[in-house]
Amino acid sequence: MKIEVRFFALYRERAGCSRASLDLPAGATVADLTAEVRRRHPGLAPPEVSIVVAVNTDYAEPDTVLNERDEVCLIPPVSGG
Repeated sequence: MKIEVRFFALYRERAGCSRASLDLPAGATVADLTAEVRRRHPGLAPPEVSIVVAVNTDYAEPDTVLNERDEVCLIPPVSGG
């Protein structure tokens, strides 16, 4: 199935693009997607950093099952003061 991924802020810079399309097997989860993104972009985030994911504008857990043509946004950690 085809999933559209959007990279925001620091992730966009590290990935070198703002969007990517991934082909994942049916029944793939958010965890499967983030593993594939990390494989393709090893410098995106250190392994100990959890990538925050939104699916179709709603925050999603790692076990969330993805559907064909979902739009996934990867949101880097935010700090400020």
